[in-house]
Amino acid sequence: MQQDVLGIYLNDHLAGATVGAGLSRHLADRHGRSARASVLKRVADEIAQDRQSLLMIMDRLGVPVHRYKVLAGWVLERVRRLKPNGVLRRHSGLDTVMELETLRLGVEGKSLLWLTLLALAPQRTALDPAQLRDLLDRARTQLDTVEDLRRKAATAVF
Repeated sequence: MQQDVLGIYLNDHLAGATVGAGLSRHLADRHGRSARASVLKRVADEIAQDRQSLLMIMDRLGVPVHRYKVLAGWVLERVRRLKPNGVLRRHSGLDTVMELETLRLGVEGKSLLWLTLLALAPQRTALDPAQLRDLLDRARTQLDTVEDLRRKAATAVF
């Protein structure tokens, strides 16, 4: 794989990780007093750590961070909050369902990133297969957790 193509791929995932970190923190903050608060906080902390892991991997591979993509991810996450939900000036249960679905898609994408890098590890000594397996396992656990929260939220709303 060409370095520039890999750089584009990793920067696209970094932009997605920026969205995911912001969204997961937003969800955790908004549900700060609910029964699911501790679970959402743990997931948000892990997603932020995963983003940092991606930055370290990019550095080891010599892939420069494209700041405009990071900024675009940050802006996208905030603009997403403006989406009308049928309820003025407060969050609805539908917001939670949609945010959890978006977060779930992001975690699935992150899982595919770790799988791709794991497949590249034999040809790239900068990639640590053990670290990538740990990141993949954590993403799979996050996926199960977010799906459980999503299912419960959807059942409550619909």
